[in-house]
Amino acid sequence: MKVVSIIGARPQFIKCVFISQMLKKKHEEVLVHTGQHYDYEMSALFFDQLGIPAPDYNLEIGSGTHGQQTGDMLIAIEKILLKEKPDCVLVYGDTNSTLAGALAAVKLHLPVAHVEAGLRNFDKSMPEEINRICADYTSDLLFVPTKTGINNLKHEGRTQGVYLTGDVMYDVLIHNLKIAAKSPILSTCHVKPKDYVLTTIHRPASTDDPKTLSTILETLSSLNETVLFPVHPRTQKFITKYHLKKTIQSNVHLMKPVGYLDFLWLQKNAKKILTDSGGIQKEAYILKVPCITLMDTTAWVETIDAGWNILVGLNKKKIVNAAHHFQPQGKQKNVFGDGHASEKIIKILEDHYC
Repeated sequence: MKVVSIIGARPQFIKCVFISQMLKKKHEEVLVHTGQHYDYEMSALFFDQLGIPAPDYNLEIGSGTHGQQTGDMLIAIEKILLKEKPDCVLVYGDTNSTLAGALAAVKLHLPVAHVEAGLRNFDKSMPEEINRICADYTSDLLFVPTKTGINNLKHEGRTQGVYLTGDVMYDVLIHNLKIAAKSPILSTCHVKPKDYVLTTIHRPASTDDPKTLSTILETLSSLNETVLFPVHPRTQKFITKYHLKKTIQSNVHLMKPVGYLDFLWLQKNAKKILTDSGGIQKEAYILKVPCITLMDTTAWVETIDAGWNILVGLNKKKIVNAAHHFQPQGKQKNVFGDGHASEKIIKILEDHYC
């Protein structure tokens, strides 16, 4: 079996780890890195720490508008698929790399398999929602992490080729947690466990408007908490562009992005997590850390239903109140599988394409 796997962003590097390793043991995998995330801290460091095989192709697409980025990827991926002639094209998640890989494959009548299928937040103003819907509709095999995803697809009339596998990020997290415990990141940041709030901000809705970003930074500065803030490159770009560093108080510690293991240990030991990242909402839940999501919707509704995640949007009053008072209600359920999602995905691929 020959599989072309398309990845390009930090969450996808995590999702592909075990699948890629397993594929290369018994089959031929051609790993394509689109270059959607290209900084060392967002790309090469993850490959190094997680033991991801070096990509066979690095397209180095970089940043740009959604149309430009997706179009450049589509052109480049099509050329690779024409050359490699795989049995299947594997795409992950909901990024522009996912959309471009799925479209390039389906236009060439190649089977598409989508890892992390079935997610919906029902907000089509978000590019990720469009990407995941299009990827699902073009895919032959849908690997779904949760029962909610299965129900979403069923409501859309999709039942064929749908498999409840569990979540591949859960597999990677539970495998690496003991390794992450060796990280010196807490002493490097001069913090103690459960004595800080961890923050990540990267979505355009949070960063691109100077007033919105300024409000977020002022809100973090107003918290009576030490705030560790690994700054995404796009967020750093707008902090600099809008001259907002002066609005940040001493309790907020801006950091460069850190590697997977360091960040995992920061999450594990945080008092609370404030984020606009879907993947981090999920990881916070698995690590049993209260999560405050700076969005109005989420695809990970299980974390909300369980009482371990709260949606506050970009409302300053709600953010502050949650940071000071939100505490999880209810007992957690294991909604993300048994830690063997990757093996299940490989077995299904083999059943179809070997």
